[in-house]
Formats: sequence, structure tokens, C-alpha cells
Amino acid sequence: MSDTGGGHRASAEAIRDAFRLEFGGEYRVFVKDLCKEHAGWPMNNMEKSYKFMVKHASLWKVAFHGTSPRWVHCLYLAAIAAFYAKQVEEGLKKYKPDIIISVHPLMQHIPLWVLKWQGLHKRVVFMTVITDLNTCHPTWFHDGVTRCYCPSDEVAKRASLDGLDPSQICVFGLPIRPSFCRAILSKNDLREELEMHHELPAVLLMGGGEGMGPVKETAKVLGESLYNEELHRPIGQLVVICGRNQALRTSLQEIQWKIPIKIRGFETQMEKWMGACDCIITKAGPGTIAEALIKGLPIILNDFIPGQEVGNIPYVVKNGAGVFSKSPKETARLVAQWFGPDYEKLKKMSENALNLAQPNAVFDIVKDINEVVQQRGPLTRISYSLTSSFMYPI
Repeated sequence: MSDTGGGHRASAEAIRDAFRLEFGGEYRVFVKDLCKEHAGWPMNNMEKSYKFMVKHASLWKVAFHGTSPRWVHCLYLAAIAAFYAKQVEEGLKKYKPDIIISVHPLMQHIPLWVLKWQGLHKRVVFMTVITDLNTCHPTWFHDGVTRCYCPSDEVAKRASLDGLDPSQICVFGLPIRPSFCRAILSKNDLREELEMHHELPAVLLMGGGEGMGPVKETAKVLGESLYNEELHRPIGQLVVICGRNQALRTSLQEIQWKIPIKIRGFETQMEKWMGACDCIITKAGPGTIAEALIKGLPIILNDFIPGQEVGNIPYVVKNGAGVFSKSPKETARLVAQWFGPDYEKLKKMSENALNLAQPNAVFDIVKDINEVVQQRGPLTRISYSLTSSFMYPI
């Protein structure tokens, strides 16, 4: 994996946890940032570069679409391999994996080339788990993988068009942490635990791990729209997750609110906050969308990263699980309507979200990986030896 966006690590850790729950100690699973730990500059600086580019959306849009043609990304990946294949090979030699699982679009080509140079491409099981729901970069697809796990039929069609055989493609959904899939506490119990108002409907407002986007503006107009001036009482409550943005959290805490509100920083138990709420406002990140669907939360998408997140909007909207609005005022108006005269619409969208959800995806993925391994027979100790020279593909 690579920490270019929190979703890749989250998916990797979800798969690791599912292996532990399903198979106990039968597998040892290592979650490794390949570029940071086994490559030099600029690859080991990808996390900072990615954060910079997504803050300047036009830069990321150019990078995403400019590298989409096969001849372009094959050329630059070959160039990267010329510099860093030796370090990647040393990493493989260190862990001697029987199975490699990639959850990042740049983690297919170079490891597979190294395995081929080692003569191990037919012995090591190589799996790709795609973590984009709809529009995804072509570097996700490599016909040398054992399996390519797709989160949706749309992605599976793209995989097929890119040359993968039907036997390589599986559609199970996005791997989400087992704590989301197997949570058993009721909404009332969660609200009591989280010290929320028991009766008022709740909206969850998120700005991702970095607390980005129009979170403060949206929170303020929600504070107004969810208060009935005529009856002098609130009609809803608000939970704001500020992530690592301490300045945002402090500024929100200084406001005099007329509705019940919880202002939180970086959270590691999002399944509880989602389980306690009735709808969610967030950018179009695939992991958050998949988690919200599992919890049956109608979604208001208020932003997206150009490229990989564009297709997530029609995925949610066309399936009747949410809406898209970049306007804080319109967003607040929608929530107020859902918590009032349009409550039946909220319930219907919640049903649609649950129908679209795939809560068992992570377990289906690890069970399929185990089945592939079992079909290959007992694993034998694989010998990795450092080669003295490489033939770099173009």
C-alpha cells in the first residue's frame, strides 16, 4: 500500500484484520508502504506530493488524465523500475511472501516485474484489491495478477476492457474494517455511549482525516436550519468530525450553538458515530461512502477529487442512496427537509443505501484468497535471490 490518501491503508488493514478473524494464525500479514520503505526519492515522497496536488485540484486532474494512456504509464513505470527495482526486490527478499496483495494503483507493475525476473511469477500469488468505486486509473489493471478484486460491476467492466480474463476478475465490494461489518450495538445504545441526544435525528459532517472542505460554513448553516425559531427548539443534532484540523475544531468550539452538537477531532471508531446518526455529509471518498452504505446512511456528497472520485457521485445518486450539493446552504436545507416533511424520503434513501452496501466484501476477499492458495496445494518455502542485473521492460 501507500499512504496517498487514507483509503489504501484502511483497506490493507481491513484485509489484515479479516485474515486474523477468519484464519487465526494460519497467515502472517504485513502491511507495508512499498514506496516509503523500499524506494528512493521521489517515490518515497509520494504522500506529501499527493496531498499537495489534491489541494490544487487542477494539478491532480492533469496528472491523473495525463498518465492514463497505456503507453504513458508503462513508460514512466519502466523508468521508475530502472531506478528502484533493486530496492523493491530487497524488500521481497526480506519478507519472502507467498502472497502479495496490492491495494494501490502503482503497486502492480514493478513487483510483478521483479517476480518475473526472479522466476517466481507462477509461484507467488499476486492479488489486486481495487479501492476506487467507479472511475479508477488504468494502472490498477495488470493481466499478470492471479485475481483482481473489483468493488463494483463498473470497475469489473473496465478490468475486462483492459485485458483481464474473466477468471481473474471478482466483484465483492470495497473491503471495509470488520468492526463496521460486525457492529452489534443499536442506535439508541450508541447515542447513550456517545452522550448524544436520544430523540433528535442526527447528521454527521465530515472533512476527512485532514478536516478539509467547507466544514465550518456547512456546520454554521446547519446550526441555523436545524433550529425552529417559532417553536424555540432544535429539530436535529449535529456531529462534526474535524480530523487532524485542530484550528477547525477550536473555531467550531467557540461558536454558541442553539442545537445539540458534538465536535470531534481524529476518530478511530467511526463505525460508532455513523451508527448513531441518520445521514452524512462528506466528500466523495470511496471508503467513507462504502462505510455509510453499510450503516444505511443517506449521503450528501459535497466535494470530490478529480479523476478517481468523479464516478462515485453518480454511483451514489443514480442508486438513490444520496445527493450531490457543493452549496452549504442547499445542504443544510436538504437536511432540514429530511428531518421534517421529507422524512419518508430519508427512510427510502436509507433502504437504498443498505441495498447497495456490501458489508461482507472483506471477508469474501480473504476467503477467496485462501481458496486460491488451497487449490495450489501446500505452500513451500519460496527462495528469493538477489540478481545482479535486470532487463527493464518498455
